[in-house]
Amino acid sequence: MRHDIDRHDTDILILGTGGAGLFAALHAQQSAPEGTRITIAVKGLIGKCGCTRMVQGGYNVAMGGGDTVERHFMDTVKGGKWLPNQDMAWRLCEQAVVRIRELENEVGCFFDRNPDGTLHQKAFAGQTADRTVHKGDLTGIEIINRLMEQVLARPVEKLQEHRAIGLIPTADGSALAGVLMIDMRTGRFRLVRAKTVLMATGGGPTMYKYHTPSGDKTMDGLAMALRVGLPLRDMEMVQFHPTGLLAGDHTRMTGTVLEEGLRGAGGHLLNGAGNRFMFDYDGKGERATRDVVSRCIYEEMRKNNTSENGGVYISMGHLGADFVAEKFKGMVKRCADCGFDLAGGRVEVVPTAHYFMGGVVVDVDTRTALEGLYVAGEDAGGAHGSNRLGGNGVANSTVYGGIAGDVMGSDIRNMGALRDPDETILAAEIDRATRPFSKPAGLVQPLRQKLQEAMWEDVGVMRTESKLRRGIDEVDAIRAELMETGVSADNLAFNLTWHDWLNLASLCDISEVIARAALWRENSRGAHYREDFPDEGDLENSYFTVARRDGDSDSDNGVSVTRAPVQFTIVRPGETILPEGEPETLVAAQ
Repeated sequence: MRHDIDRHDTDILILGTGGAGLFAALHAQQSAPEGTRITIAVKGLIGKCGCTRMVQGGYNVAMGGGDTVERHFMDTVKGGKWLPNQDMAWRLCEQAVVRIRELENEVGCFFDRNPDGTLHQKAFAGQTADRTVHKGDLTGIEIINRLMEQVLARPVEKLQEHRAIGLIPTADGSALAGVLMIDMRTGRFRLVRAKTVLMATGGGPTMYKYHTPSGDKTMDGLAMALRVGLPLRDMEMVQFHPTGLLAGDHTRMTGTVLEEGLRGAGGHLLNGAGNRFMFDYDGKGERATRDVVSRCIYEEMRKNNTSENGGVYISMGHLGADFVAEKFKGMVKRCADCGFDLAGGRVEVVPTAHYFMGGVVVDVDTRTALEGLYVAGEDAGGAHGSNRLGGNGVANSTVYGGIAGDVMGSDIRNMGALRDPDETILAAEIDRATRPFSKPAGLVQPLRQKLQEAMWEDVGVMRTESKLRRGIDEVDAIRAELMETGVSADNLAFNLTWHDWLNLASLCDISEVIARAALWRENSRGAHYREDFPDEGDLENSYFTVARRDGDSDSDNGVSVTRAPVQFTIVRPGETILPEGEPETLVAAQ
């Protein structure tokens, strides 16, 4: 079958229209030379897809009242179990203060306020101050709607329903030439050349049975980065949110988040017998970090101390039904839609795959090892280490999206002509994407369900060597079966079965890397917990994993995993930053 390619040129190409992508578009327009062509491409529709829109809880920012950037930074580093890139974490906490003002005063966001007019900031688990700015429990919708309005009003080229499927380098591999896409509306391939490309496609660990992102979030960006040979760090670090709605297998509402603020406000977790169990495991109770609470719930599930559908309960009624209904309107409605009374009764919950701390290795300015490629948001590794604090996610996306836009707009001033793509790699990416057209027709969805079960059971909340090795074998077998599963090519316009196939291919690639990195890390840090290696290891000699596909015949399926030492550039274990001091001012931790 012959496949025509539409060819298109721009200067700055942004993949993804979540918080990172939209902020990058706004900042690139401000920083780039006059006449610069800026293009945004998205798998769905602008403002109507992605994970930022789904953010409920809020945005962490230190804005006084005893809170400081230094305190926010220390919470981030300690929450990440000393694995974060400290320069990235510091910049996140410092620039969040700038970005929240920008969201209000320039983008037009309205956040909840106190009676005196100051921004209301609520409590989130794992933090030493109430620093989470929010719009009720629908913060993400407010941010994305206002960003969407700003971008749509500007002369930015929009490629909606365009799926990125391959990063195409130059022939010598020294730089990125462009990105291969599928125009989902027609099924035609489109190569977009650009001087700078931002990958902000988001994470989305939907390879697990219970997951919070929508099903079209399938780690495509990391899969593309893997194929082009870029290093990926912290790939074992999958965050499970402790309280995913558990409404049964009959509804896709199962797995969606009941936000952190419920526990921050004083919600109780109860096992199947109605007993509050968190203090049996951790002195912080329900306000322990997400990784801790998820493991405690999982342990109750293994003991069969479960609710009707196999999870546990969250109970808010003791706080007063009117209070809960007022403070958590979105959550109350969501639960009511599934037959639960959040304000006055109990709601079944289960740990649900929520966020991916791992990602492409980048510097503090979002640059990667491949010239012309920048990464921001959940596609980028480093800022969170082994565990992300609730409220740091949307802050990370908007902070680093803005930084990426500024840096790309500046960098293209020193770049010459558009680069020519490696036509061999371009052809190989098209062959990869069209492989199912040459195979006998089959069913993709059962394979995805098999992958979700395998990852939940063997590469999930609690891990062991034997389970991880079994999980790797299962992923390999599922991928092999997928490669022999065909899809009809009679009509490529909105051929959703084809895109299901491509989704699962990306999920298989990244699932294998997650499992191999988890097998390689023989200690327990944050979201990664090895029952056979429960100790966290020596903090002073902390390291992060680096995975890459290098084609080495001695590595597993071309994927090799190594380690790199954590650079304690600001603070070392056993030290803390003085709240009133500069970043380099340290004292011994108490």
